[in-house]
Amino acid sequence: MKYKQILSAFALFMFLSISGFSAVTDPALKGVTTESTSLRVTELETRLHEIKAMDVKSMSRAERKTLRKEVNSIEKEMKTLDNGGVYISVGAIIIIILLLILLL
Repeated sequence: MKYKQILSAFALFMFLSISGFSAVTDPALKGVTTESTSLRVTELETRLHEIKAMDVKSMSRAERKTLRKEVNSIEKEMKTLDNGGVYISVGAIIIIILLLILLL
């Protein structure tokens, strides 16, 4: 019986030691402070609002294509700037699920 308890405790610690992490992949953004990132995000949001307010029907096909590319690049940049998320390791998720199953 004690062997099973030790083995389960070891498995628990092994699962908890595996953690997820977030890393900035763009080397240009590694030294950027939070103030400048929030400023950049507001600039990008205002540009997106400007683009959405434009009359797209009166534009040519090439202009619409460039606007679409610009919107895609803005959204991609905003995703890289918004790195404040909650990361849970796989082991923690498994333990949470097992605890929910056992308790419910």
